Amino acid sequence: MDPFNHAISFMVNCADQAEVDRYWDALLEGGTAEQCGWLRDRFGVCWQIVPTAMIDMMASPDKAKSKRASDAMMTMVKLDIAKLQAAFDGKA
Repeated sequence: MDPFNHAISFMVNCADQAEVDRYWDALLEGGTAEQCGWLRDRFGVCWQIVPTAMIDMMASPDKAKSKRASDAMMTMVKLDIAKLQAAFDGKA
């Protein structure tokens, strides 16, 4: 049987950090963490755990702010809303 890959994945939009943490911890149990909010669960299925605030930051018409948030995201494993927001606001 072929293993799962990123062509089959699920994205969970989370309202706040507590929700990010809850889904992350539950799905990561027995799995492996990856970069930028991605993880593989114990079955090898890929998940992206994303705060809705990150989606809003990426959709900002201010491209400099979006780039700062995106650059911050690239350094993370589990996404941290406070750090993303600080980068977006130019305070990181």
